[in-house]
Amino acid sequence: MTHSARRIGRSLALVLPVVLVLSGTLAVSAVPWAGQDGTQMLTASTASSAMDASATATTSTGTARGAKAASRAPQDVLRDRLLAELQEKDPGTALTHLQREVENRPSLAKHCMSIARSLGAAAVRHYGPTRAQSFSRPVCDTSFALGVMRAS
Repeated sequence: MTHSARRIGRSLALVLPVVLVLSGTLAVSAVPWAGQDGTQMLTASTASSAMDASATATTSTGTARGAKAASRAPQDVLRDRLLAELQEKDPGTALTHLQREVENRPSLAKHCMSIARSLGAAAVRHYGPTRAQSFSRPVCDTSFALGVMRAS
């Protein structure tokens, strides 16, 4: 009896670490860490930039408008788009899109917390502090909740 228990234990001791390492490796390789999946994703921010560019080309005062659009930083464009989305839909959707944008464009990660705080403050203005807090989740180090708290 003890011989068979030892044999099963030894088999598990050899097989279990291999299974855990392989499953962990597969899980990590399936996550798009830096958005290097080889496909180009068309986001709403790039679509709005394309619309701004086409509108600039068709207007007679396009040079001033084009310079203004070109001078805006990507994080400002994203913040404005997410604030509009928060007004149209709900803060949960805006937070989901913020998280996706940061995953797809890692250069936005350093601005993630300030954008999430702005979303939290806007949610308080639109929904009130209690309902705004109900949308809180751990996106950008819980900065949305901080924005809700500061605006309350």
